Amino acid sequence: MEYWTQPDTASGRDFFTRWFRTVRRSKLEPLKKVALTFKDHLLGLLNYFVHPITNALTEGFNSRVQAIKTDARGFRRFANYRARILFFCGKLDLLPHLPSAVTHNEA
Repeated sequence: MEYWTQPDTASGRDFFTRWFRTVRRSKLEPLKKVALTFKDHLLGLLNYFVHPITNALTEGFNSRVQAIKTDARGFRRFANYRARILFFCGKLDLLPHLPSAVTHNEA
């Protein structure tokens, strides 16, 4: 998390270098493997500081769609699956719109 709060590319590279060295000296083999993967993708990670966009919104949406799919235990028709996704993820306003009551007479 601290990596993403760095102010610029140079700070991001410095932070990553310090983190990488610390992890490589640790005895946590799975974390060492992750560190190597991050090192292979360092240019992409540093690119965040030039263009600070992520696919977090898309990943979050995909997570909700997968949860809908799991909860349903399968759909008989794709249209039902689509309708459920639109219902839960479409941010629809489902409150009834009732005409406002007349509060006075116009004379």
